[in-house]
Amino acid sequence: MIDKSITSAAEAVADIQDGASVMIGGFGTAGMPDQLIDALIAHGVGDLTIINNNAGNGEQGVAALIREGRVRKIICSFPRQSDSHHFDAAYRAGQLELELVPQGNLAARIQAAGAGLGAIFTPTGYGTQLAEGKETREIDGVHHVLEYPIKADFALIKALKGDRWGNLIYRKTARNFGPIMAMAATTTIAQVSEIVELGAIDPEIVVTPGIFVQRVVEIASPTNHALAA
Repeated sequence: MIDKSITSAAEAVADIQDGASVMIGGFGTAGMPDQLIDALIAHGVGDLTIINNNAGNGEQGVAALIREGRVRKIICSFPRQSDSHHFDAAYRAGQLELELVPQGNLAARIQAAGAGLGAIFTPTGYGTQLAEGKETREIDGVHHVLEYPIKADFALIKALKGDRWGNLIYRKTARNFGPIMAMAATTTIAQVSEIVELGAIDPEIVVTPGIFVQRVVEIASPTNHALAA
C-alpha cells in the first residue's frame, strides 16, 4: 500500500542535510510552507542553497532561515523589498551569495529541470549583465541567452489538500511555484491543510500528480479551514 503521509513536519524534513539545495514554494507569503520551514530551522541544518521567488518577508519563512544563518546562497528573482532586512544585512555583510534570475527565467529554468531538458534559450536578459559570459544565439531574428535548468535536492511546498498517494490541489494563487518545483526536485515534501481519502479529489482537478511528491504532512489551522470553506 502506497502511503506517503508523514506524521509531523519535523519527521518530513529530518533527512535534509547541510549543504542541500532546497526549493521553497510561495510568492511572498502566498503558498509559503511556513511550518516546514520552521521544522527545517529546528532541524539545525545550514549551508543551504535556497531557490525561491523572493528573499523572505519580515521574520518568517525564508527570512527566518536567513536570520538564523542557515543559507549560503539564494537563487531568486525578487530579493529586496521594504521588510527584507535580514537578506539586506546578510548580503551586505558578505554572508550570503545571491543569484538573481528574472522571474520568467526562474520559472522556465525550474520547468526545464522538471521536463528533463538540457538547457533553454530565452530572450530575457540578453544584452544585460545577467547574460555576461553566457552563450547567445539569434533565433528567428531575436537574440537569446542559453540558461541551464534549476533543480534541487528537496522542494518544500504548500497545497490545500492531498491524499496519501501525494496527489495535490492548491488554493487559488497559493499554487504559484509549487507544481513546477515538485517536478524539479529529487524529494518533494508537501504541507497540506488536509489529507483526504483516496478518490476524494476528482482526478480531473489534480494539479500535482502524486508521482512528483514523496511526502505529505497534514498541518491544519483554523485559518486554512476557513479559507477552504
